[in-house]
Amino acid sequence: MSTIAGVDFGTLSVRVTLLDSEKGRLATASAEYPLHRKREDPDYATQSHQDQMDALVKATRQAIHDAGIDGSQIEAMALDTTGSSVIPVGENLQPLDDYYLWCDHRAKEEAQQITELAHKENIEAIEWCGGVYSHEWGFAKLLHWFRHNPEKREHFVTAFEHCDMVAGTLCGITDAKQVKRSACAMGHKWMWNPKWDGLPSQKFLSDLDPLFDGIREKLSGDYATSDKLAGHLSPKWAEAMGLRAGIPIPVGAFDAHWDAIGAGCREGDVVNVVGTSTCIIAMQKKANLVPGVCGVVPGSVHPNYTGVEAGLSATGDIFEAIARRAGHKVSELSKGLETYRAGQTGLLRLSWDNGDRTVLVNSELGGVTLGWNLIHTAQDELFAAIEGTAFHTRIILERMAEYGVPVDRVINAGGIPQNNQVLNQVYADVLGKPVLVPAGIPTSLGSGIFAFLAAGTFSTVEEAQEKMCLSYNTFIPNPTAHAIYNRLFDHYRKLYFALGTRNAEAASLGDILPDLRKIAVEVTAGK
Repeated sequence: MSTIAGVDFGTLSVRVTLLDSEKGRLATASAEYPLHRKREDPDYATQSHQDQMDALVKATRQAIHDAGIDGSQIEAMALDTTGSSVIPVGENLQPLDDYYLWCDHRAKEEAQQITELAHKENIEAIEWCGGVYSHEWGFAKLLHWFRHNPEKREHFVTAFEHCDMVAGTLCGITDAKQVKRSACAMGHKWMWNPKWDGLPSQKFLSDLDPLFDGIREKLSGDYATSDKLAGHLSPKWAEAMGLRAGIPIPVGAFDAHWDAIGAGCREGDVVNVVGTSTCIIAMQKKANLVPGVCGVVPGSVHPNYTGVEAGLSATGDIFEAIARRAGHKVSELSKGLETYRAGQTGLLRLSWDNGDRTVLVNSELGGVTLGWNLIHTAQDELFAAIEGTAFHTRIILERMAEYGVPVDRVINAGGIPQNNQVLNQVYADVLGKPVLVPAGIPTSLGSGIFAFLAAGTFSTVEEAQEKMCLSYNTFIPNPTAHAIYNRLFDHYRKLYFALGTRNAEAASLGDILPDLRKIAVEVTAGK
């Protein structure tokens, strides 16, 4: 029997869960930290490293208190974070700036330049990240920082992903070269892969911008999967959090990847981690490259499999925005949605309010809703938005399946599926597949599993999953709803590629609005 701490850094808070190998969850506590945005620049989104570390201390101490245990009983701590959330650091691992958070979208120009040069120079790495480099990813953000902070360049030592920075800090490491780098984070967001000796060549990086001269060496180090250790908890942070110094801390990863492990992901599963955005995670023994996904990376989800990541740039954020504009909370606006039927609103909504992450990888897109009339309500739009995120998810899953990624089971993980049964049923009806939802709160279970591995409690991911993962509630597709959604999806798919792709072939769209009305009338009459 052992007790560990699983840590999950989200966009607005950190959650610490204490797990017992026999009793399961002992306690979960969270602490918030501010997200810095600018009204004059909607692409700006940063967070302070110190704010996050302070929140981690607070949440850890609260979890220990709530569990009623002595912190010295905790045998390991593992952490996952958002990503790509990038921090430039100077000597002694001191931050030179705040994190460029995952949802900071200022690096659009840099991302386009990386994509264009990678194809021009036939860099293999671009094919492993779906053919398009995203403004949400590391090199784009770091180059943007270099270009806009000339006074800080001389102090630059290296840059870290959030998960690596926190682990290095907790281990008391001050030499940047000694900080372990996550294969998950660097593979999906920095084009790292052992197949071509790690990062792209220095020539490519210097051709991109001379500001990157020498950057490959500055980003060098030990790249590792999460079955390896980042180090051991330092006395300073052990005292701050009320833990025992010297406990192991494994190499970290991104929250969605470990959420998939905590949701019981195995080969053949696709896990939709639905929160403020959606990350879609799968794993496979064979590395099938998929155009438009966020990366195909060995060892990124499970150390012994190749991980595949895709997703939506906004999901819960869209629901929140709709409710906010209507002067309500999402929970208030959601009351009564269980009475809605497939297609009854006559609306068709494209979920591009924060751009498109997969499969178009286009940050310049915006949300689109078709079919409005004078009596539509905010609640109608909310239901159409749920349908729209399900349609977008189907676009992604069909792309993955087309390129050989097995899609046998669909699991809805993350926070929203725990509290939104309507969403789960709509996803089942749109996808035409049963949707499994963990029967309980899966948050931090993934980090807990890797903490148990670090503590030596379990010898494999599968052994830990068998013991710690939750059972499922299953949502079965309704055949009538699925038939209606197939009709709507034909329109959605046509709109998705016609509106979302520059220089798209001409598409006939004149049948869409009449058909939306027709379907709504049919569904209403059927009720």
